[in-house]
Amino acid sequence: MADNGMRRRTILALATGLTAASLLPASAATPAETFIADNIQKGLSILSDRQLSEADRADRFQQLLLGLANTKRIAAFTLGQYVRTAPKADQDEFAAAFQDYSVAVYRSYLSKYAGQSLKITGSSQRAPDDFIVTTVMVDPNDRSGQRPLEVDFRVRTDSGKPELIDVSVLGVWLALSQRDQFVAFLAQNKGDVKALTAHMRQTASQYR
Repeated sequence: MADNGMRRRTILALATGLTAASLLPASAATPAETFIADNIQKGLSILSDRQLSEADRADRFQQLLLGLANTKRIAAFTLGQYVRTAPKADQDEFAAAFQDYSVAVYRSYLSKYAGQSLKITGSSQRAPDDFIVTTVMVDPNDRSGQRPLEVDFRVRTDSGKPELIDVSVLGVWLALSQRDQFVAFLAQNKGDVKALTAHMRQTASQYR
């Protein structure tokens, strides 16, 4: 009888514990995770929508991206130390060209994953207003068993709303890579931002 009573109490305790655990709230997604999950998936859906013409897909994707990313801020970052010495007019012209360049580059990157689904796997906080959101691209038709491709997004919130400022594919951060390339170009061209702007426009045309 003692054994039966102990068994009943053990089963009751386990059942009570499981019930309590099931009532605990699930870990809520952070605002940065929600921002990326909602908007990047929209971008992938636009790029895979074959009912739209190529021009309409490009236009809708551009509208979406420009609402997510602060391209002027990213442009200034990619100029490195030259942002302190370049004339404002040259910086403004560069920022306008960089916007078109960024749209072309992001569209090229994400078009590779059109038809796939974005899955958030976590996020980390670098500073109170600086987040890295980790995701994988899941291909529903892939039966190879290979590990899904990890794509990470950096989100800043110091402007009062979430903003996408960089993306990493296979561990390579796009804005950081661009800064290295642009600064090297400027070093070879006497810091001529106008020359970089012309070079960038030419490069952007290759992504279209």
